[in-house]
Amino acid sequence: MTRVVAYVDGFNLYFGLKSKSWKKYYWLDLNKLAATFLKPGQMLQDVYYFTSRIRDNGHNAADQKRQSDYLEALALHGVKCQFGHYLKKERTCRSCHSSWVGYEEKMTDVNLAIQFMADAFDDAFDLALIISGDSDLTTPIRRVRERFPNKRVIVVFPPKRHSKELELHAHGRLDVNERKLRASQLPDQLLKPDGFVLKRPATWT
Repeated sequence: MTRVVAYVDGFNLYFGLKSKSWKKYYWLDLNKLAATFLKPGQMLQDVYYFTSRIRDNGHNAADQKRQSDYLEALALHGVKCQFGHYLKKERTCRSCHSSWVGYEEKMTDVNLAIQFMADAFDDAFDLALIISGDSDLTTPIRRVRERFPNKRVIVVFPPKRHSKELELHAHGRLDVNERKLRASQLPDQLLKPDGFVLKRPATWT
């Protein structure tokens, strides 16, 4: 049996869905999604989800609640979440020169790369699914293939996300399409062990 581990770049997937205006698929069961790419004789061992928690800016409590509910729902389904952080960064408009404080997400691709490479060295998988279109992941894929020629790496591109470099250095490429998203939704309600019910958000931003 071929052991498969999936590594999900949360931001790349989210913005891919957003670029297609597919908010209705945000309540996504990542275990189910990863399983749609398996072939006979393959078994899903783990799914890792890499993202950062939304920072409190005094106006985004609803966004934080939606994200928190989603992360809890993923954890209930056995998805292993790892978190980066947001770095405060001053931005300036080139036209009017006005300035404002923004936030830049950090560490997601690094965390994914480290987990992927550590799992390769620990012999945790035979086949890795890298669900991302971020070309920054090209180097870890190339290094794993060099060190472990018997392990296979498949890149899975989210909607409207693609990297020629990733595709070139992986063993193959697949795509997240609407049919797979439709078939990979979490239940509208999930019961936590403490009796609390997580519900699919009625609206998304």
